[in-house]
Order: sequence, then structure tokens, then C-alpha cells
Amino acid sequence: MSYRAFKRLLGESDLERKCRFLLGAGILLLMTLSFWGYARQTEGLAYDQMVTSGRLLVPPILAREHLEHDQREAVDAFQDRYDQSWKDSVSGYRYKVLKPDARQPEQKPEGDDVTVVNRLAANPDLTEDMVNQSDRGVFHYYGVIRAQASCVECHNRPPAVAGVTDPPLKEGDLMAVIKVTLSTQAIETGAHMNRALLLSFALLTAILIMTGSYLIIRYVVVKPVKHLKAVSDAIVAGQLNVRSEIHTGDEFEDLSDAYNRMVRHLMDAEEAQRKLNRDLDRRLDELARANMALYESNKAKGDFLSTVSHELRTPLHGIIGFSDVLLSSASPLSEKQARWVANIKTSGQQLLTLINDILDLAKIEAGKTDLRPEEFTVPEFCDALLPPFRLPAEKKGIDVRGQYDPSLRPIRQDAGKLRQILNNLLSNAIKFTPEGGRITLRAAADGDWVVFTVADTGVGIPPDEQEGVFEKFRQAGRSTLTREHEGTGLGLSIVRELCGLLGGEVTLKSDLGRGSTFTVRLPRVLTVPAAEFHRPPSEPELDGPTSPDDAARPAMAAGGP
Repeated sequence: MSYRAFKRLLGESDLERKCRFLLGAGILLLMTLSFWGYARQTEGLAYDQMVTSGRLLVPPILAREHLEHDQREAVDAFQDRYDQSWKDSVSGYRYKVLKPDARQPEQKPEGDDVTVVNRLAANPDLTEDMVNQSDRGVFHYYGVIRAQASCVECHNRPPAVAGVTDPPLKEGDLMAVIKVTLSTQAIETGAHMNRALLLSFALLTAILIMTGSYLIIRYVVVKPVKHLKAVSDAIVAGQLNVRSEIHTGDEFEDLSDAYNRMVRHLMDAEEAQRKLNRDLDRRLDELARANMALYESNKAKGDFLSTVSHELRTPLHGIIGFSDVLLSSASPLSEKQARWVANIKTSGQQLLTLINDILDLAKIEAGKTDLRPEEFTVPEFCDALLPPFRLPAEKKGIDVRGQYDPSLRPIRQDAGKLRQILNNLLSNAIKFTPEGGRITLRAAADGDWVVFTVADTGVGIPPDEQEGVFEKFRQAGRSTLTREHEGTGLGLSIVRELCGLLGGEVTLKSDLGRGSTFTVRLPRVLTVPAAEFHRPPSEPELDGPTSPDDAARPAMAAGGP
């Protein structure tokens, strides 16, 4: 049997077949070994009995050889009377006296006897030898006769008494070997009969055991398993009211009860799952309606912001423009009138900045902001960024300077968004730095990243408020209703959102009373996916000023956004 066939028989067949095969093979092997061992042991005992018979026959034969001729006849007649009661294997024995240096022809060894006699003569420790010729149906026992003290005394007498041995006989010399030949036909016949009986009993026992094992396996083991499988198939087919019914009073009944409990638990869990799914569907429906309402609300907010951008900015530009005309007109204004016109202009610029910030943040959150990467050098970009901030800084006596890493390579980023980020940070720095302070804009390379920092010597931010400065409408140190500095509180929120759009981040490090440092970390090369920031045609367009270099922002740095 090949390995694949054996594996298919044991590993891929059903339980009943595997049990029958394994149990039958085990029983057959065990009984074969048992009966074979018993037969061998029985035959060995029979041949040991023949050896014992040979040993027992040697002394009478030796005694007979010492008798005179007329005495032998009387002994033979007496022995024939009792031979009839002996077993066939013993009653038909023959013997022969063998001598190595025999002068009489009938006592000379011949054939296989020569080898046996020579071996016995060469080894004084041997007292017997056996030759089993089962093919001829005979068993030969060789008994060794060695000279003893009485033998030496008798055989060394004058010839008139016992004959003289030449050379003289010594104690321990080999005098003769008595060969006893016994028939093995009776033993062989009995052995064959014994084997036949053992084989018959073995086959009968194996058949009975395998039949009983088959019945036990089929009705005690396999039948409950098949019942459980049938119940499982019925439940899979949708018959959920089917239950296992095994009443054997053993572990299979416990398994059946556990199976029924499992089915009930699964049905309860399935019902709970259905209920949960219904609740989930209801909540999803509510969420969909809320999402639709939110979309409509967001659309309305976009429409409102679009209206604000048109309806509010237009008159504000007119107010700011006429304020400039009044301040620069040929007819001089009184000091009080000039102060009033300047206040009108400042308030208009603050309101315009507020509207611009709200529109910018709304466009970012709505995903309406387009990215326009371009290549530029950082030092030149920063040098062009700082001059508009120096005038409001000089009014407060603040020193504004730039420090750039000379090893900076050109970067590919959205220059407009980066300008808006740094404008907000510089405006905040000027707003929160007292007179005589210092503001530093730094730019350095960090591998594939470029790092911008805006550091000031202003009032600083308490540690517990540093996380909240990037929230909407928040300023450090004040609530949204009691701010110390003017502004919308949206500048840092816009900075954080723009940094995320550009693939970077903004972080803050501040010491209260010593100043703050804002760090902007951006990738040197901005990658814009083709489908990113694409506006669906159904959503409203947000008109926004979002001119990153709006001149109003540095001009209003003292007032702040």
C-alpha cells in the first residue's frame, strides 16, 4: 500500500471506516503474535521432551552393553513388555554405540556422526549433543560416556577379565558416544494439528471480536455522531426548530445537550443581532437625514458667505477709499476731523480683515482651496515678505530681522499659502510684543524639509493655554468676550489649517513673560494629487479675498486681526 493510499484510508475516510480498520488491524496483529508465540513455545517444549527422553535412555543402554549375551536377551524381553505403554516417539527408538578408535565395524562413526563425535572428543566439557533432522522425521541424541575411576580399574585389567586398552585408559577419556535415534513423526503430526487448531481459534476469535467491535463502533460511536451531523445540516438548511435527541446516558448525551444549548444561544445572539441591525439602520437613516440637513445648512452658509463677500466688502472698500481721499485732500482737515477719518479708516480695515479671515477659514474647511506649487528661493521670498511689517514695528520700537540658512536649496511650495502663514505669525508677533522687543524670522533646511520659525520677545503664553491658541476665536490670556488685544482670533486657526494643506505642521514653544516661538515645518517639494481640492459643481462658490499679500494686514498689525 502506497503512502498516499494509506493516508487516504486513515486521514480522509469516515470515522466508522477508520475505527474498523485500526481496531481490526490491531486485533489481527495482536492475535497473530500471541498464537504464533504459543505455537513456538509448544513445539519447543515437545523437542525439549525428546532431549529429556534421550538423556533418560542413555543409562539403561549403557547398562545393557555391560551385560553378557544371555543376560541381554532377558532384559530385552522384559523391556519389550513395557514398550507398549510408552509413547510412539520413545517406544520406537534405536541406539548405536560409537567409538572414535573402534575396532569393530558396527561401532565406527559414519557420515554426520563423524563430525559430532570429533567435536565431543575435542571438547571435554561437552556431555551431549543433538541433531534434529526434521526433513527425515528423526531426532538424534548423542550422550557422551567418559571414563570414571571404576571404568579405569575395570578396563585396565588383564584381557581375561575386561581386555587391555592400548594405550592404557585414563580417567576422563572418551570411551564411547551413545547415539539415540527417536522418531519425530508424532511430534510433527501433533504440531501440525496444534497449528491448525490455533489458527482456527484465532480466526474465530478475530471474527467475533471484529463483529462486536463493528456493532459497538456503529451504534455506540458513529450513530450519535451522524445524528449530530444531520441536525447541523438541518439547521444550516433553515430548520431552526430541529434539536439533537440523544439519550445514551454517556458523554454523547452531554455533547447533545451542550449542542442544543449552543444552538439556542446562537439563535438568541442572532435575534439580538437583528435587533441591533434594525437599530443601526434606524440610526443610519437618522444620520443620513441629519447629514442632508447639514449639507443644506453648509450650502446656506456658503451662500451667506458669498453674499457677505459681495455685499459687505464693496461698501467697506468704498469707506476705506473715501477715508484715504479725505486724508489726502487739498483742503486741510482739522485735527479732530483727521482723527475721526483715521478712526473710520482703521475700523473699516479691521472689519475687512475680519471678513477676509472668516472667508479664508470657510474655504479651507470646505475644501475649496486650490494649491498652486511653484519653485522659489527661500531667502528672496522672506526678504520680500518683511518690509511691509517694518513700518508698524518701528512705531512700537520693535526690531524685525531675518536669518536664513545659506545652504537652503530652492523649494517647490505654494508661495501664496506660505506667505499667508508667515503674515499671520508676524502680525501676531508684532501685536503681542511690547515696545523695544525683537522679532526674528528664521529659515533652515532639515533633510527633505524646510523649517520656518517666528520668534518674539513678547508676553508669552501660559502652558495651560498653549494648546488652545490654535482654536477658533481664541486669544491667549483672555476669553472670547474679554480680549485685551483686538483681532478675530482666527489667525492661528488659519495657520494650522494651511500647514496641514501644505503637508506640514505648526508647533508652539513659549515661556510666559519671555516670548514665543512658532515653528512651521513643511516638505521641500509639495505633491498635489490631481483630484485634490476639486469643487463639485453643485456646491456654492465662496468668493474670498484671500489675497495673501493683502496690504491691509501689515498696516493693521498694531490693531491685529
